[in-house]
Amino acid sequence: MFCLLLGYFQKSLGNQTHNVGKVFISQQHSTPSVLFKRPTGCSRGFRTRPRTERILSRGKRLAGRREMGSASSAYRVIYLDVDGRIQKVVFSKFCSPYDIKELFCTAVGLRRNTVLSLLDSAGALVSIDPHMPHNTERSPYKVVPLSGGQLGDKEELFQNVLTQVAEQFSRAFKINELKTEVTNRLTMLEKRVELEGMKVVEIEKCRSDIKKLREEMASRNNSHFLDDNKMLTLRRDVPSYPKYHLSQETMEALRKPTFNVWQWEPNEVRRGGRPITAKESGNPALMLSCLEHMYHDLDLVRDFNMNPVTLKRWLLCIHDNYRMNPFHNFRHCFCVTQMMYSMICLCGLQETFNQVDILVLMTAAVCHDLDHPGYNNTYQINARTDLAVRYNDISPLENHHCAVAFQILSQPDCNILSTFDPESFQHIRQGIITLILATDMARHGEILDSFRHKVDSFDFTDEEHVTCLKTMLIKCCDVSNEVRPMEVAEPWVDCLLEEYFTQSDREKAEGLPVAPFMDREKVTKPTAQIGFIKFVLIPMFETVMKLFPQIEEVMVQPLRESRDRYEELKQIDDAMTEVKSYLCAEKEKPEFDYRKREMRAQELNPPLVVKVHSQYEDYGDKATLTD
Repeated sequence: MFCLLLGYFQKSLGNQTHNVGKVFISQQHSTPSVLFKRPTGCSRGFRTRPRTERILSRGKRLAGRREMGSASSAYRVIYLDVDGRIQKVVFSKFCSPYDIKELFCTAVGLRRNTVLSLLDSAGALVSIDPHMPHNTERSPYKVVPLSGGQLGDKEELFQNVLTQVAEQFSRAFKINELKTEVTNRLTMLEKRVELEGMKVVEIEKCRSDIKKLREEMASRNNSHFLDDNKMLTLRRDVPSYPKYHLSQETMEALRKPTFNVWQWEPNEVRRGGRPITAKESGNPALMLSCLEHMYHDLDLVRDFNMNPVTLKRWLLCIHDNYRMNPFHNFRHCFCVTQMMYSMICLCGLQETFNQVDILVLMTAAVCHDLDHPGYNNTYQINARTDLAVRYNDISPLENHHCAVAFQILSQPDCNILSTFDPESFQHIRQGIITLILATDMARHGEILDSFRHKVDSFDFTDEEHVTCLKTMLIKCCDVSNEVRPMEVAEPWVDCLLEEYFTQSDREKAEGLPVAPFMDREKVTKPTAQIGFIKFVLIPMFETVMKLFPQIEEVMVQPLRESRDRYEELKQIDDAMTEVKSYLCAEKEKPEFDYRKREMRAQELNPPLVVKVHSQYEDYGDKATLTD
C-alpha cells in the first residue's frame, strides 16, 4: 500500500537540481534557503534562482510581498528547522498534501517517498496540507521522519483492516455459497452441452441415413466390402459403454512403458458396488475408457474442438473393426497406442511437435492394424489374395488398414476430424497414411538407414526430419512388447507364435512357401525372440536413444535384459535337447550278454552253426563205432 502511495522515483539532474513532476527546486547556499513549488498544471515551471545577489534580493522581496498579502496571494510560506538551519519553503496553496510532503522531504534531504510528521515549537503535530497554520522564521516547524517500526505497525494495521474487510465482504456476499452454486450450474451446463452434442450427432446421423437411402434407391450396389467378404462395421447407436473413472495411480501408470495391459488393479474400477474380476477386466470398455482419457489428457479434444460423443462412437467403431486374431487384435491396438502415449509423455514430444503431429501419431497408432486378417503380407502375395491384387503386391495389409481407417472417418457420426478445413484434413490424412505404411517390416532397413543419416544433425524445424522421426516412433511402438516387464511381454510371444503357426499350417495345406520362423516344427520361443531382439529391436531403439537419451533406462535396458534372458533359456533348451538325445541313444544301446549275442549270431547265420554241429555229431558217432 505504501508502495502505491509513494510510487514516484527521484531523478538527480546535476548541480543539486531536482525534478519533481512539473516542479523545479533549486537549493541555495544562502540562509535561509528558499524553495518554490508551483501547482501541477501551471504554464510556467519552477525557476531556479540565479546565484547573483541581485536576483536573490528580488526573490526575498517577492516572498515578503507574498507573506504580506497572504490573504489574497496564491502562495504559502513555511519555515522548517533542518539540523539547526532555517529552511524557507514556498508553495502554492493549490498544491496537494502529497506534493507538499515531497517538497518537505527534499528540503530536509530525505528520500521523496519517506513518511514524515511535522511538529511545532510546542511539540504538537501539524497537518501537512495547503491550509496548514502559518509560522515564522522564529517559530519553525521540525520535520520528523517515521521509523521502520512505525511503518511496520501501520502496514500490519492496514493488513488487519484488509483482512476484516475481506471477511465482511465474504459474509455479506456469501462467497462460498456462490462458489457452490456456480459449480453446480457449470455441471448442469456441461450435461446440457453433452446432450446438445448428442442431438447434433443424431441429426447428422439422420441426414446421413436419408442420403444413403436415396443412394440405395438409385443403386443397390454401393456397399463397401472388405477382404473375405467382410463388410465394414459401423456404429450408428449412441455410444453406451460404461464410463469407468480411472484412479490417479492408473492415469500415472498409463504414462509409463511398464503399463500392464493384461491385469488391472482389483480396486481400479467398480461395477454395481463391487470390484471387477480379472476376467471382466478383459472388457474392451476399460481399454476404450483409457484411450478416451489419452485424447483428453493430451488436449486433443479441446484444441481441435472434437465432439466427445463422436470420439466415443469412433473408438467403438475402431474396436468393432479389429478381428479376433490371437495377436493382431484390439488389445494389440491398445498396447501400441498406450506405448505411443507414454513416449509422448516421456520424451516431451508436445514441446517439440505441434498438436497436429501429436494427433497424427495417436490416430495412426489406433488405426495401424485395422481389419488385420491374421495372415501377413507374404501370405497375401503368395496366395494372390484380393488384397494383394488390389494393391499390386505393395504393402497390401498396410494399405488396407489405411483404407478401413478413412472409411470409418468418412462416416459423419464417427468423424473426429470434422472440424478441420479440407486443406488441413488432407495434411492430416497424408500424415496418418505415411505412418501406417511405415509399419510394414519389409521397409524396416530403408526407414532405419534414413533416420540414421539424419539423427546426428537432426533439425526439428525440418519437415522431412520430423516425418522420419514420426515413422520411427510408430515402428518402435508397433514392436514394443519386449520393452515391457517379462510377465507382460511373454504372453504376447505365445499369441504371436500361435498366429504364425496357424499361417504356416495353412501355407503347408495350400502348397505355399513356409518361413522357418513360422514353422511349429522348427521354431521355439527363445529362437524366435533372440534374433529379433538383437538385430531389429535393440539397434532401432538405440538409434532413437541418440535423440532422446531418457528412453535408455526404461526401454533400451529392458530390451538388453530380455535378450540375455532368452539366450539363457536357449542354453537351457539346448542342454535339455542334448540330454534327451543321450538318453535315447543309451536306451537303444544293447547290453553285453553272451547268451543274447549267441542267439543274435544264430539269427544272423544259422547254416554255418548247423554245419559245425553236424560235423561234431558225425565225428562222435565214428569214434564210438571205432571204439
